[in-house]
Amino acid sequence: MYRRMSLALATSLFTGAPLALGQAYTGSVLYPLSLPSGLTTTAFYPGTVVQIASNGQVVGFGSGPGTNDNAVLWTAAGAVNLNPTNLAGMFYSYGLGTSGAQQVGYTGGNVGPHAVLWSGTAASAVDLNPTNISGITFSIATSTNGVQQVGDGSGDSTGGDMHAMLWNGTAASAVDLNPTQLGIDISYAYGTSGNQQVGVGGDDALLWTGTAASAVDLNQSGHASVADGTDGTHQVGWVSGDSGGEHAALWSGTAASEVDLNPTVLPGINQSEAYAVNGNHQVGYGRRNSDGRNVALLWSGTADTAVNLKTLLASSGAWTDSTAFSINSAGQVFGTADGTYNGITGTFAVEWSPVPEPATTSMAVLIASGHANQIPHSVLDRVQTLTATIAAELGEAAQGGSHYRMLFVIGILLFIIAFAVNLTADLAVNGWRGRKRP
Repeated sequence: MYRRMSLALATSLFTGAPLALGQAYTGSVLYPLSLPSGLTTTAFYPGTVVQIASNGQVVGFGSGPGTNDNAVLWTAAGAVNLNPTNLAGMFYSYGLGTSGAQQVGYTGGNVGPHAVLWSGTAASAVDLNPTNISGITFSIATSTNGVQQVGDGSGDSTGGDMHAMLWNGTAASAVDLNPTQLGIDISYAYGTSGNQQVGVGGDDALLWTGTAASAVDLNQSGHASVADGTDGTHQVGWVSGDSGGEHAALWSGTAASEVDLNPTVLPGINQSEAYAVNGNHQVGYGRRNSDGRNVALLWSGTADTAVNLKTLLASSGAWTDSTAFSINSAGQVFGTADGTYNGITGTFAVEWSPVPEPATTSMAVLIASGHANQIPHSVLDRVQTLTATIAAELGEAAQGGSHYRMLFVIGILLFIIAFAVNLTADLAVNGWRGRKRP
């Protein structure tokens, strides 16, 4: 039995096949997206990526009769109209992304549109339209990680083409990310982790690390691709499949690392997109062929790990569409869902949370495997065994990172030890039996 277990572990390690580390999730409805006074229609800007942050905060916009579109921020405490009150001549606005602490989008009126940054109120608006890059008259901010913002801009200095842009909170901090060295004239930035930025140039997914010269082309398929989000190590987005549909994709910094995430275990979904990644998991949506509805999806690095999160929402609701937009380091997933719940019809902020294992079960497993997280000072002191190290740390290690890989090295070492012990025992037993024969 031990040899079969060792062989299975070794096969997974050497072939790159994922270990079955399933995590149960549960869904909950946070609040309905009700509008501030004067606005009657809730909407999200087409193509936006981060509409809901990892604390359940949502951005979008609202409109109404005789009213310009106004950016709106939703929290469990209610809705806030973000249309700038401190920027003269700006009378319409759109919220496109949020980190939970900051919100971004664009505003316009007598000039613009101009990229804009908020910190929770209409009066906090900061005009991000570049002042240190001459000739930029049009700009949009699409995403923020709470410190850094990304988007795009155009004007005379870009020849009228849209160029990916990076900011650090002010108009004077703008950086033009367009990678002319790759022969790309048009680019857009959609996500940032602080140390990495992602987006698209031409028809290719792009990765930057703060400058235009750092751009990496992530496209290896020869088809169109877009990168929507990054955790600083991995990138997610979509690639177009051979049939022309969009498939959710995962990268680890290079075109060669591309993984097609389009679900192979959820029949009827031939189009998907991933919006966010936290190292171990990726989130986004898949579109059903039968009715064109979107279902929120969670992956664990491969197409065959896809989980339909929509099925985990309250069964008392009648749900039509759902999308997962963000995931935090604890594995909590946030998104939106359309439907009817508790007598209210509309869009709801929703959360999917990992179900913790019973503490007694987890502790029993770790104790049985020799868990002693301490530095030994003599040969008689307790230590943490290799098995306990893997059990305790694999769930927290970022997939593909050095910590994650070292745990697999430990697994290989365990296989070698188990194989050597079993081989020695087998030779000893068979040799002893051989001497007993007449």
